[in-house]
Amino acid sequence: MNVMTVDGYHAKIAYDEELDLFRGEILGLSGGADFYGKNPKELRMEFKRSLKVFLEVCKEKGIEPRRHFSGKFNLRIPPELHEKLAIVAQAQGKSLNALAQEVLQARVAL
Repeated sequence: MNVMTVDGYHAKIAYDEELDLFRGEILGLSGGADFYGKNPKELRMEFKRSLKVFLEVCKEKGIEPRRHFSGKFNLRIPPELHEKLAIVAQAQGKSLNALAQEVLQARVAL
């Protein structure tokens, strides 16, 4: 995963062939903020600059910079997988929610 982190904020990095530059998009914000750079050093510098501007604008407007997450989301899976997960959870003496949290937590590495 092409993710860059600055001051606890994360950005997805991709190459923009048309501009011949790397583009970063800061994730988890209440608005949009992106930045460009030729190499990792320049990209990190522009990330910091873009983040600073975004945070200043949020402060001026009284806006919370980070998106709010409720901790809930719906997940649609095939019934067969649902059954297998429920059986594994029961066998381990856990709720389906607890098992899903463990599996998801093991998958993310931010």
